[in-house]
Amino acid sequence: MSETEHKLILRGLSEKDYPQIKDIMDRVYAGMGGAWHPEAFNALIIHFEEGQICIEDKGRVVAAALTILVNSDTFERRHTYDDVINGGKMSSHDPDGDALYGVDVFVDPDYRGLRLGRRLYDARKELCEKLNLKGILFGGRIPGYGKHAADMTPSEYIQKVKAKEIYDQVLTFQLSNDFHIKKILKNYIPEDIQSESYGVLMEWSNIFYEKRQKLFGGRKAYPRIGVVQWQMRPFGDISDFLHQAEFFVDALTGYNSDLILFPELFNAPLLKNYDQANPAEAMRALAQYTEEIRAAFVNMAISYNTNIIAGSMPMVDERGFFNVSFLCRRDGTWDAQYKLHITPDEAQYWGFDGGDAIRIFDTDIGRIGILICYDVEFPELARHLADKGMTLLFVPFWTDTKNAYLRIRRCAQARAIENECYV
Repeated sequence: MSETEHKLILRGLSEKDYPQIKDIMDRVYAGMGGAWHPEAFNALIIHFEEGQICIEDKGRVVAAALTILVNSDTFERRHTYDDVINGGKMSSHDPDGDALYGVDVFVDPDYRGLRLGRRLYDARKELCEKLNLKGILFGGRIPGYGKHAADMTPSEYIQKVKAKEIYDQVLTFQLSNDFHIKKILKNYIPEDIQSESYGVLMEWSNIFYEKRQKLFGGRKAYPRIGVVQWQMRPFGDISDFLHQAEFFVDALTGYNSDLILFPELFNAPLLKNYDQANPAEAMRALAQYTEEIRAAFVNMAISYNTNIIAGSMPMVDERGFFNVSFLCRRDGTWDAQYKLHITPDEAQYWGFDGGDAIRIFDTDIGRIGILICYDVEFPELARHLADKGMTLLFVPFWTDTKNAYLRIRRCAQARAIENECYV
């Protein structure tokens, strides 16, 4: 039996497929900058692996459809392509979105004419129905418009394409796949010279969609954050300390706070019990309370139905002596983030070691990151978290001068601007 010419398989994409994706994009978009950077492609896999689809032929990727989840109300308004991909970070992806947004569909030029694009569109529709979403949105190019721009407006051009008086290789294909035009998008892709920078917002509606109201749990769209202005005053013992902490938790949950943030080393007032020790010995002695405080905060998170970031506390483990922040969730689970960058004074007087890993945490208010004080002054950490899908960054800190306070505050503001997240 002779070998068949093709053996096509529809499957999901993975990060290892990037070299083949790059090869196709470089050829398809040679006049528009070519392929994305691998970080942008990987962001799609990280955020929404199920939405990244390809067709392979005998082990070689020959076509792909890239997709994210969005809130349809947001993207039915005017927007640009960069609003969607956000510089390649794909942070517009909303895990709780009610619609798919088609980021891109492309076919190897050598495989055009086999209707692989239609097969990918059908796969998207199937995914939309499977996830019970309202429909599919995307901004489509109109590459034929450039030849007619001197003679007609974009609206006139689109009407002629709809009437089949003009053939547009992209828009005609999309209309034939049951997509409908919602509006014209000006400056959708500024570098798209063929389309005169115009795009067309297209929509396909899922007739099987049933709106469902999630009665319990789920991710909150508008979380309320409570920040504790902690008073560094002496406490008689650990029970007095915990009583004061619970006062703040009780007060802030009275305002329906979904997450409560305590400051860095907020248990430092307990150092008064070790006045005679040198600073390093005193701080290590303070670490004996850490497990008890963490356990108490986990119980408070459960009993007050909130999430708590227990500032930071000293902790000794088999690897060394660390400054650690604890995330205590309302479901009873907890996680830890070690401070990575230790200031010279922290190392000299207290003997702290730096951690070696930055983590992102899933919560019922979104994916969050924690950078303890000095760590927020290093842009790469926040950028790494943002690339992993962080939407909220928390910075527990303790400073004793105005200059230090302003440095932390302004660096936090910079991280918010750089990564388009809340800090």
